Amino acid sequence: MEHHYPSRLLEKAVGEFAKLPGVGRKTALRLVLHLLRQDVESVNAFAGSISKMRNEVKHCSKCHNISDTDICPICADMRRDSTVICVVENIQDVMAVENTQQFDGLYHVLGGVISPMDGIGPGDIEIESLVNRVSEGNIKEVILALSSTMEGDTTNFYIYRKLSSFNIELSVIARGISVGDELEYTDEVTLGRSISNRTPFDKK
Repeated sequence: MEHHYPSRLLEKAVGEFAKLPGVGRKTALRLVLHLLRQDVESVNAFAGSISKMRNEVKHCSKCHNISDTDICPICADMRRDSTVICVVENIQDVMAVENTQQFDGLYHVLGGVISPMDGIGPGDIEIESLVNRVSEGNIKEVILALSSTMEGDTTNFYIYRKLSSFNIELSVIARGISVGDELEYTDEVTLGRSISNRTPFDKK
């Protein structure tokens, strides 16, 4: 369907918003018109915050979580148990587990899962850096908290093989509770319970 815009500038802004996931051109137009009704300072602050985030946000050099500093606040927190690492697929999963308030260890963000169909192999995600962290010798337990999909299970097994020679506990979040495909959509109580009730990987 052809859209007629009274302004090329408006049309370009709508086009940019429409590139966002889940935003169609109708919603994009509504968002742009909303911004047009705001004062210039507010819109400049909005645009500036997005630009600043993209230019300045970092990834933690230890766990690969998003951070404003080289070491994220979780890794830098001396009160947390630095002998336990919870392995997750993405940043949203860190946020989901943190919201349960049931975990006080550290994280390792893989940045994806092994998926041959999508051309993602073990070398494309942060597995080597996980092995390096464990090889430094002060880790007692690694909890695998990946989605219960075929790709998640493949990744779990690959990590298990890579870490099986180390003297650590390797556990997986409880599957008795339906974790569902995506950790971030699991309610906090359920996710918290599945972390508390984790089981040894090789006995699942």
